[in-house]
Amino acid sequence: MKRQNTPPGDDYKIRCPRLGHQIPFSYCRLENKGLPCFKTLDCWYDHFLVEEHIKQELTPEEWGMVFGSPPRQKMLSLVELIEQAKKREKEES
Repeated sequence: MKRQNTPPGDDYKIRCPRLGHQIPFSYCRLENKGLPCFKTLDCWYDHFLVEEHIKQELTPEEWGMVFGSPPRQKMLSLVELIEQAKKREKEES
């Protein structure tokens, strides 16, 4: 069966690894403040030609914002949040 460039309808759902439940492509497409979730390509590549579809919808700048940079590692994010909290605590005392 040839994969299509058109996303499936909202009645077709897959499990979201970030949310842990079933969601349609339309949610993934707009999840990131109107832009696609950074995992959209990974999650939907088996179901339709998602990269082709999204490249047609986004500007090169939008594509770069979503898929151009590697996602930050969770540990790095946690360390940064801890450092910010320590700095705020110091400023408040």
